[in-house]
Amino acid sequence: MSNDSTSTILAVTQDSDLRMVLERALKRDRAYRLSIVSTGREALSRLESHDVDLVICDSDGAGDQKSVLLAKVRLSHPRLPRVIVASQRSLGEADKLARDSAAYLFLTKPVVVSQVKLAVKRALELTELSRRHRIVTRELHLSVDDDLFDENRRLSVSGGISKFERLVYASPKMADVVSKAKTAATTEMPVLITGETGTGKELLAKAIHFNSDRADSPLHIQNCGGIDETTLRAELFGHLAGAIPGIAAERLGLFRAADGGTVFLDEISEVSMTFQAALLRLLQEGEVKPVGSDEVYHADVRIIAATNKPLDEMVARGEFRKDLYYRLNGFSLTIPPLRERREDVSALAEFFLEKYAGVIGRRVLGFTSEVLAILSRHRFPGNVRELENEVQRMVAVAEQGGYISERHLSPELEKLRFAETLPQGLEITGGTLKEMVEEMEARIVESTLARHQWNQTQAAQDLGLSRVGLANKIKRYGLAEKAL
Repeated sequence: MSNDSTSTILAVTQDSDLRMVLERALKRDRAYRLSIVSTGREALSRLESHDVDLVICDSDGAGDQKSVLLAKVRLSHPRLPRVIVASQRSLGEADKLARDSAAYLFLTKPVVVSQVKLAVKRALELTELSRRHRIVTRELHLSVDDDLFDENRRLSVSGGISKFERLVYASPKMADVVSKAKTAATTEMPVLITGETGTGKELLAKAIHFNSDRADSPLHIQNCGGIDETTLRAELFGHLAGAIPGIAAERLGLFRAADGGTVFLDEISEVSMTFQAALLRLLQEGEVKPVGSDEVYHADVRIIAATNKPLDEMVARGEFRKDLYYRLNGFSLTIPPLRERREDVSALAEFFLEKYAGVIGRRVLGFTSEVLAILSRHRFPGNVRELENEVQRMVAVAEQGGYISERHLSPELEKLRFAETLPQGLEITGGTLKEMVEEMEARIVESTLARHQWNQTQAAQDLGLSRVGLANKIKRYGLAEKAL
């Protein structure tokens, strides 16, 4: 079971001897959580779901996938240490692979337990030292008099951002949700996750699975929305050959394929009453009856369901089975929308910045405090997904080695910010466009200052400006505090 002090090691190998050594070295140590996969494709999938701290890649086997995997990891996770393991016969290939992927080191087979322990410990120590060096360098790079950057940003070595796998948060509300989710992960009970679209329900479901005793078994995901009942039943329960028109091959179904693992059902509110009855049978008895078959099979699967609709209200209206609702609702988790946990905006923005800067190989130093203030005030109807898209776009247009500033915001966000700042009853007439814009800006600044009794720190924060930026505008427009 992982916790905040546990380091996740992702190993990619088809070598049973290496697997055994890795398990002996790391499996029983509470400081580590070991996840072993066989192919590069599986590894990339795990990297999207896990918060991984170190990758160990066996250069033998798996075809060319290992080079593709390491090349992608170097771009998408540039600060993730990579260790190559190679047999004596492939040292030349391993050396080239290590250089091409900027690996931390490569070990030669046969490796021993003490060697693995030392290599993992040193790689993780170096990563932590590098992280602290980046933070200290960044703090020293910023002048103490430069108000372009928020003096209260989380730049300390200890940090103020938490993670539950790939779920990033800083707010007490999300901390409470994650605490309950970690408890749910220790049980075998079904979990029902509610929340608006884009809040991260699937990420939470994956985190629960990968922190449960079923972590080494499959996790399968099915969106139940926008799909007809026959197709949905075939996908989940399976079907015999010819049972579905146009499909000749037999299908096992996700429930049986995930035997011993977890199935995540998104948009569970969209399923029909007849499908609900079949799902209830699975939850009660573990029974799976494929489409077109008279035979009943059994599957040991844990169900995690999610919806953006209030199922209790649907039950009251007779649109959802009460018995199924209570079965699914073993653990109930509600993810609040982003507008109700604004402390998470900066944390998520920084996370997405690092993610997408790595993907495109661009060095972006961070956000100005003005951009973070604007992002924090926006309501984000699309929630985390909307924020992620906004940051991805800003990273793409930002300058190499620079900061993301207001000019990198999307036009939509800039218009919303202007609309929120505009005082009521403001009318500008006459003059050129430039003159009218300047007069409008001057009156907005003056109105905001008056509202805050000329507290320039509060006014600057409200306007999304630095104190220096606000002082410059006061000087430019000749503004002065009016005597009472």
